[in-house]
Amino acid sequence: MGVMRRLQAVIFDWAGTTVDHGSLAPVRAVTTLFARHGIRLSDSDARRDMGLYKKDHIRRILSLPEVRGAWERATNSAPGEPDVEALFAEFAPLQMEILEDYAQVIEGTAGVAERLRARGLRIGSTTGYSRPMLDVVLKCASAQGYRPDMALCPDDTAGGRPHPWMCLRIALEFRVEAASAVVKVGDTQTDMAEGLNAGMWAVGVTATGNEAGRSAADWNALGSEERQRISGLAARVLKAAGAHYVIESVNQLEPVLDEIEGRISAGERP
Repeated sequence: MGVMRRLQAVIFDWAGTTVDHGSLAPVRAVTTLFARHGIRLSDSDARRDMGLYKKDHIRRILSLPEVRGAWERATNSAPGEPDVEALFAEFAPLQMEILEDYAQVIEGTAGVAERLRARGLRIGSTTGYSRPMLDVVLKCASAQGYRPDMALCPDDTAGGRPHPWMCLRIALEFRVEAASAVVKVGDTQTDMAEGLNAGMWAVGVTATGNEAGRSAADWNALGSEERQRISGLAARVLKAAGAHYVIESVNQLEPVLDEIEGRISAGERP
C-alpha cells in the first residue's frame, strides 16, 4: 500500500455537535435526577464531564466534593457503586422521556454530511448515550435527513470515552488505511481525548456545544461580541484538551478537512 494521501472518514459526536444545539438534553436529565434526591446540581457541574458514558458521568458527579457532601448529609453514608447503579437505572427513563424534545438536527449538519460523502468520506458517529437512547436520536435524525453510516455507543465496545474503542471499531469497519486518515469531531474535552487516543485528528466545536450551552434560539439572540466571547472561552477549553482545530459549528468543517488533507499529503500525522 502506498503512502496515504487523503482522509477517508469523519466521526461525529451527537449532542452539541450534530443534534441538540447546546447539548441540553443530558443536562436537563442529570439535574432532574439529582434534584429528585434533594441535590441541586449546577449546570456547570452537570457539564463538567459531558461526553462520558452516562454511568461514568454520574459516578464523576457523585465524586464532586459538594455533591458527595450533600449525598452524605441526605443518606448518612458515602455514595458507593450501588448508588451509581441505582442512579443510572433511574436516569435512563428520565433521559429517554426528553430525548425526542431535544433531537433537532443542528442547522446545516445534513448538508455537510452529504457533501462529505460526495468527496468519498465515510460518516461515523459515537456518543455517551446508551444504545436505547442512541436509537431514539438516530430515528429522529434520520427523519431530518442526517444518517451516519455507523453509530456506536459505549454498550457496543464495553467502554466509552476517553477510551478510543468506539472510534477504532468504526475505523476497522470502514477499513481505513490508518487512524490518521480519520477526523473526530465533537464538542467536549472527552471527545477530543477519544479522538487523540485513537490516533485521529481532533476538531472541537464551540458555538453549538456543551461549552457554550445555549439553544439555537438563545445563541442567535446574543450579540456578536458575546457570541465571540463565549466561543473564545470554549475554544480555549477544547484546545487545551488537544484539539488540532476549533470551529464554531460543523458548517465550518470542510475548509479544515482541506487543510488536514494538505498536512497529510506533506507527511504529517496527528
